[in-house]
Amino acid sequence: MTPAPENAGQAPSENKALVVFDLDGTLLDTHVDLVESLNYTISALNLEPVTYDDLTHLVGQGARVMIERACRLQGHPLTSEEVPDLVERFVAHYNANMPGHTEPYPGLITAMDRLKTSGYRLAVCTNKLEGLAVSLLEKLGLRHYFEAITGGDTFEHRKPDARHLTGTIERAGGDVECSVMVGDSINDIAVAKNAGVPAIAVPFGYSDVPVASLDPDVIITHFDELTVELVEGLLKGSAAKVAV
Repeated sequence: MTPAPENAGQAPSENKALVVFDLDGTLLDTHVDLVESLNYTISALNLEPVTYDDLTHLVGQGARVMIERACRLQGHPLTSEEVPDLVERFVAHYNANMPGHTEPYPGLITAMDRLKTSGYRLAVCTNKLEGLAVSLLEKLGLRHYFEAITGGDTFEHRKPDARHLTGTIERAGGDVECSVMVGDSINDIAVAKNAGVPAIAVPFGYSDVPVASLDPDVIITHFDELTVELVEGLLKGSAAKVAV
């Protein structure tokens, strides 16, 4: 683990320090509800259901792409005319049933409280539709933790485009030079690298490859490891690279 810098325990006073999280597979275990809504959606085409094992190859680019990938996987590539109704069907079902079986990963609440108490701002940067992300966090009683929640439809660009992350940081009142990204997939690690932000990876999400192969700055296996000292060590290391 990255060693703690001096004066650990407080966010850097000269900057608006920020921790940005991905949502599905990082903050929240959403797999049961995603699979249920996805299977409900593709049942309109009489397609065979997908499984959790399929999910890692389907998620990461929002509802539209997830539906398109699921249909292609089940042997029915979609036409452009079919997509809008299926997206509407998915959103309606997902909205009506949230939060369903979704729950925060172990240790998350304590970790967020720890960071907030030390002066850190928190934000969410997800390729999930913004409205779905906000509603889900509200229904789980977690909305108040975040200065900003941005989705795949918030900006013209989405992860891994750096502008999705930098736009989220701006909305949260943060500073790119004093922010870190926490995620579970290639889009999260890539957007952090593209924005010049340290990347923390979690291995318990929906990545279809081992997260170590994505070359994050740090891997944590439990949110107990997301400490103020870890974040400050990453920020200090990032600042030193810029100085060089």
